[in-house]
Amino acid sequence: MKLNRVATVLIAILMVAFAGTAQSQLRGELGKREYLSNCAVCHGVTGKGDGSYFELLKTRIPDITTISARNKGVFPAERMFGIIDGREALKSHGTREMPIWGQDYSAKAAEYYHEVPYDPEVYIRVRILSLIDYIYSLQTAR
Repeated sequence: MKLNRVATVLIAILMVAFAGTAQSQLRGELGKREYLSNCAVCHGVTGKGDGSYFELLKTRIPDITTISARNKGVFPAERMFGIIDGREALKSHGTREMPIWGQDYSAKAAEYYHEVPYDPEVYIRVRILSLIDYIYSLQTAR
């Protein structure tokens, strides 16, 4: 009887651990997909600022692999959220008429969830946080 309880507890622990790992992998894949479909044209596949639009833009595209290094080893996740969402204006991102990802994700959520009630903020936050997590994974030490 006691052995059954121990086995049940161990199985439950393994299931929770596996679920956390699977969720983390899904979040990582979502972030990578968001980056490759939305950011890589400017920032490049590796984040070095050498995307296919490199020569078309008037301003230098920043190397996003050095964000932490340029901030004394701290990755500014909250600031990144503001930049991606569109609340923080950036000279290189042009006017507000340019697709700012918070607005873009809101439109995508409306298209995807048009038949069911949903919270667009949750959709937007998941996309942006996944993207930030992926950008964090691109950071290099200097």
